[in-house]
Amino acid sequence: MDVDVWVRGRQDAITCTIEGVPENAGQWTEGDVRSLLEQMLIALERAKNPDGDPPPISLRGFSWIVSAEKSGVLVHLEMQMGTVSAGPFAIAEARLTELIARAMGGPKPSTLVH
Repeated sequence: MDVDVWVRGRQDAITCTIEGVPENAGQWTEGDVRSLLEQMLIALERAKNPDGDPPPISLRGFSWIVSAEKSGVLVHLEMQMGTVSAGPFAIAEARLTELIARAMGGPKPSTLVH
C-alpha cells in the first residue's frame, strides 16, 4: 500500500510503500488499524531520517483525521515533522474513525451535541 509523505521544510511530497496492512479495509480490525498508523508513522520517520533506525512507535503526539472522498476514505496524520496520508479505502468514515479512536486507546467518539 502506498502512502504520501511530506516532511516539513521540504518542497515536495514523496510516495512510500508500507506493508502488513490487509487490503480489504471493510474487514479491518483494531489491530489492523494500529498497524496502519504505526506503518504510516514509520514512513514519515524514514522520509525524514532515511539512514536512521526507526524509533519505538507510540500512538501519541500527533493529530489525525479521517476524510471521505468520492473514491473512498482517507487517513491523514500530522506531526511537527510533517504529514502522511493513506487511502482511499473502501470503509465507512464513521467505522474507520471508531477503529482509530479505539486503536489509540481514546474515548469513543460522541454523536451528542452539547
